[in-house]
Amino acid sequence: MTTMTTPYDIAVRAEAELGEGPTWDAAAGRLIWIDILGSRIHTYDPATGRRTVRTTEQHVGAVKPRTGGGLVLNLRDGVGLLSPDDSFRWLHHEPVPGRRANDAAVAVDGALWAGTMRYDEAPGGGTLSRITAAGAVEVVLDDVAVSNGTGWSPDGRLMYYIDSPTRRIDVFDYTDGRISNRRPLAEIEDGAGFPDGLTVDAEGCVWVALWEGGAVRRYTPAGSLDRVIPLPVPRVTACTFGGPDLTELYITTARTGLTSPPPLSGSLFVVPGAGKGLPQPAFAG
Repeated sequence: MTTMTTPYDIAVRAEAELGEGPTWDAAAGRLIWIDILGSRIHTYDPATGRRTVRTTEQHVGAVKPRTGGGLVLNLRDGVGLLSPDDSFRWLHHEPVPGRRANDAAVAVDGALWAGTMRYDEAPGGGTLSRITAAGAVEVVLDDVAVSNGTGWSPDGRLMYYIDSPTRRIDVFDYTDGRISNRRPLAEIEDGAGFPDGLTVDAEGCVWVALWEGGAVRRYTPAGSLDRVIPLPVPRVTACTFGGPDLTELYITTARTGLTSPPPLSGSLFVVPGAGKGLPQPAFAG
């Protein structure tokens, strides 16, 4: 196992309450990330340094690009579509008192795998659902506490998933939008934090952010820990590869719940040359 000495940079110095969900928008050449509890969608163009911030009307758990332009939003009360002209409509509206959206990912077929959780993080209060471009919804997992990182192997035959309180990165067999044979890939040991968001690289390795662990780890497809990137903040939330050649690892962080947050808590970090990512599909809707 190697602790990486590659220096991190601060892509965006911010004080996001719950920075999350970094996503590389290849068509626009920008990174999209969010502040869940701040109800904000951020964009960052590393080529120009241009940034935008948009406020949503409710807590936003994830935002992904759409194939025809615009964004799909995993919101507190369901999944909505934002068009390039800024018009909004619900694709799936299902308010549940005490529940909000959390992390989401897009599969190679263009379907959105969207997670939810209760604000009190009660066991079994969350779900993971598959949502098609037409708005068809299938609840895939209905006994989740904190639905988090989701990603697929380079050949599309495996799906990785995190329910944070389990401390596990789980792996499923994946075939035509169906998952089976759930088993653990790796478990985070006591004292090292909780697994949060994840991304899969071109070698099939799984990178996972550690909430209360102050680091990002990389696990091999066999489940062995082989790299660690330490960060100067405790609440590391998610990571993704971006940039024109997908070699820059972007990392979101949070400051929520910290009595005396370190100065960079809530900022967006980047580690140039950390690895090589996979192109991420856009939502088909």
